[in-house]
Amino acid sequence: MADYSKIIGEIRQAFRTGKTKTYQWRKEQLIQLYKLLEESSKEIEDALFKDLHKHRIEAIIFEIALVKNDLANAIDNLSEWMKPEKPPKNLLVAMDTLMIQPEPFGVSLVIGAWNYPIQLTLLPLVGAIAAGNCCVIKPSELAHNIAILLEKLINKYMDNECIRVVNGGVQETTALLKERFDQIFYTGNNVVAKIVMEAAAKHLTPVVLELGGKSPVYVDKGVDMLTVAKRLMWGKTCNSGQTCIAPDYVMCTAEVQNELIEKIKMVIDQFYDGNAATSECYGRIINDRHFQRVKSMLKSGVIVIGGDIKEDERFISPTVIKDVKPTDTVMQSEIFGPVLPIMPVINEDQAIDYINDGEKPLAMYVFSNNNKIVDKFLQQTSSGGVTVNDTVIHAGVMTLPFGGVGHSGTGSYHGKFSFDAFSHKRSVLKRTLAMDFINAVRYPPYTDRKFSVINFLTGKKPKRTGILSYLPFLPLVLFGAFLAFIYKNVGLEAFTNKLKPLIGKKE
Repeated sequence: MADYSKIIGEIRQAFRTGKTKTYQWRKEQLIQLYKLLEESSKEIEDALFKDLHKHRIEAIIFEIALVKNDLANAIDNLSEWMKPEKPPKNLLVAMDTLMIQPEPFGVSLVIGAWNYPIQLTLLPLVGAIAAGNCCVIKPSELAHNIAILLEKLINKYMDNECIRVVNGGVQETTALLKERFDQIFYTGNNVVAKIVMEAAAKHLTPVVLELGGKSPVYVDKGVDMLTVAKRLMWGKTCNSGQTCIAPDYVMCTAEVQNELIEKIKMVIDQFYDGNAATSECYGRIINDRHFQRVKSMLKSGVIVIGGDIKEDERFISPTVIKDVKPTDTVMQSEIFGPVLPIMPVINEDQAIDYINDGEKPLAMYVFSNNNKIVDKFLQQTSSGGVTVNDTVIHAGVMTLPFGGVGHSGTGSYHGKFSFDAFSHKRSVLKRTLAMDFINAVRYPPYTDRKFSVINFLTGKKPKRTGILSYLPFLPLVLFGAFLAFIYKNVGLEAFTNKLKPLIGKKE
């Protein structure tokens, strides 16, 4: 095992040189990462097929193109993102400079996931680089071919003084977590997330946790059921269901259940030419342990579609189980596989109650033409994200933050939100040492007169509505104009000498 203390010490020294804080370094590294994906696309596609039987087009859309688009956005907007924000002022700081300066945390640790090993490892890296951090990358050892390839490509294309890959399994990850980082970004499951949080807590290290959960689907009556089936099963069967925001289970009335099952049968046949086992478009379970876990869930309810398995290939066909009960095994944990249980409910209210009785999911999906029902789910539930009348799509929109809440995660990223996730917002106030007579009201000895001045300068009340809402600002405007006039026409020294006796006078 490598000497991680030495590695991280070297990276920290590189960060302290300040080079990662420059616009030039950040942009160069983002361009290099884009070049890595552009020039190595075929190698990445091949490795993804070996690890997950992921089709080339699925690999490009969900992994390579998604990261390239995020990179292009970061490169185009980096200079704007790096600019300090200018917050509004009150009268007390009217003559001062206020800004919120985004600054890098320092040395970040990114622990990637195996199900989308390029996307879920490199998307956080985009944010880390854009924000000016150094980064240690720990790819998932379960996607072995991608992990080895990533180490080779990062070493070839990126600045290895500041960006390194550490490969290995549980032992290596455990050793890494004993080191002190300035931020940890983890994508994976709740069990490991608790270990990451515990390790981070020893150093009070901030964390971003991208987890998962049982993302529910509600299907209302009166919808185009064929379209629902297509969008539902596309989200469910991509990557053989091994997606953190895949539809986990469906709730609908018994009548809707029967119609939906009929349409799902048609859709699966269309997607995979009647045989998912021989289709190049259909993936495989990552390893034997996960295969056995998903297989055990087939004992719940009544299988009405699929249920076919090939252990030597780690193949499980797209499977639909009807009449599932809350107590069934398949409803006790996130499925993370191509098994879709349908649990009949009386109405949307029962569905909402069931969702609220569980942990907050990473995603939620509602298929309905009734805006009142949609609004019920939006107002009465909580989840990381929601897509109405489709699945998964919201995760590909870089102007939306992607992240969980509660057990499904903390923090969010994608697009500008990735830059923010890897940045500390530093409050800065600059003022001159001149005109200190104005500050005399805050110095002891305290008097009622001084307090009245402070209250006038800093006091705030709830806004009024209508034309009266502008009246409180009139004295401030007049006072500001008066100060500007005096300062310009009387002079600073004369103005100061006249005010000193008034402000300093004791009652």
